[in-house]
Amino acid sequence: MSWLEALILGLVQGLTEFLPVSSSGHLEIGQALLGTASEENLVFTVVLHVATVLSTIVVLRQEIGQLFKGTFATTQWNDDKKYVALLLLSCVPVFIVGVFFKDEVEQFFGSGLLLVGICLLVTAGMLSLSEWLTKRRTTCIATKGSDEGHAVGWKDAIIIGCAQAVAVLPGLSRSGMTIATGLLCGVKKESVARFSFLMVLIPVLGDALLESLDLLAGKSTAPSIGWLPMLAGFAASFVSGCAACRWMLAIVRKQKLTYFAAYCLAVGLFAIVWHLAA
Repeated sequence: MSWLEALILGLVQGLTEFLPVSSSGHLEIGQALLGTASEENLVFTVVLHVATVLSTIVVLRQEIGQLFKGTFATTQWNDDKKYVALLLLSCVPVFIVGVFFKDEVEQFFGSGLLLVGICLLVTAGMLSLSEWLTKRRTTCIATKGSDEGHAVGWKDAIIIGCAQAVAVLPGLSRSGMTIATGLLCGVKKESVARFSFLMVLIPVLGDALLESLDLLAGKSTAPSIGWLPMLAGFAASFVSGCAACRWMLAIVRKQKLTYFAAYCLAVGLFAIVWHLAA
C-alpha cells in the first residue's frame, strides 16, 4: 500500500465514520477498487479507527471534560455518573461480540462486496424508517402537543448497544444503526447523536489496546505497509473525522437522514453489482 492509497483510505474512514453510511463498508469498497485488500489491513483499519476516536475527543472535549469532572469530583450519584454508567452499559453487547466472536467477525472482512452491499441496504432501510418515525413524531408534537422525545435511559442504552454490536459487520453503519435505533426508541435527536458518538470511544480504544497487546505478544504480525502510509492514513482520518463529526451533529438536528438513506441504497446496489460482475 502506497502513502497515497493510505491517504485516500484515511479520508474515506474519517468522512464516513460519523456519517451514517458505514466506514467499514466504504473501506472494503475502497480497498477493492484500489486493489489493496489483504489481511494485514486489519491493523491499518484499527489505526484509522483510533484516529477518528481522537477526532471525537477533540470535537466533544467540553462534554467529555464535564463528564470526567462530574464523575470524579464527588462520591455522590449525579447525572454525570449516570451518563457514564449508561455509556458503559451500552458497550456490554459489543464487548461480548469482541471477546467471544472476534475471529468469526473478522472473517466477514475482505470476503467480498456482496455482504457489504446487503448491509448497506439494511442501513438505508433503518435510516428511512427512523426518519419517517421522527417526522411523524414532529407532526404529533405540532398538532397534539405530545412529548418530543426523552433522554437516553437504561433500556435505551442496552438496545442502542445491541445495535452497535450488530454494526460490526461491514456495510452496517455504526452511527447510522445507533442513531436510527435511538430515534426508534423515542430518544431526542440531539441526545441520541451525542450518545452515539461518545459510546464508540470505549470499544474502539479497547480494540486498539488488544491489538497492541497481540502485537507485543507475537499473536499477530505487524503490517508491512510501512510507517509513512500508516501516518498518512492516520492524519487524513483524524482531520476528516473532526469535520465529519461536527457536520453530523448538525445534520441530525435538521433531520436530513433520508439523503444518507438514498446514498446507502445507491452504494449498496453498486457493491452488489460489482460483486456479481467480478
